[in-house]
Amino acid sequence: MIVSVQMFARARDLAATDRVQLALPEGAHAGELKDALAERFPALRPVLPALLVAVNGAYATAETVLFQDAEIACFPPVSGG
Repeated sequence: MIVSVQMFARARDLAATDRVQLALPEGAHAGELKDALAERFPALRPVLPALLVAVNGAYATAETVLFQDAEIACFPPVSGG
């Protein structure tokens, strides 16, 4: 399946793009998405452990199953006050 991933903040800077399309196997999990991002964009590797993945507006765990038409976003943790 092909998934489209929107990149934000530092993740966008390191990937040098705001949207990525990746080919993943059917039933892939968010953890596999991070692995695919690391392979395609080695510069992302240092931030991947803390990188947040959201699927259809909800935070995903490494075990969250992805599907082709999902709205997927990746961004580093944010803080504020």
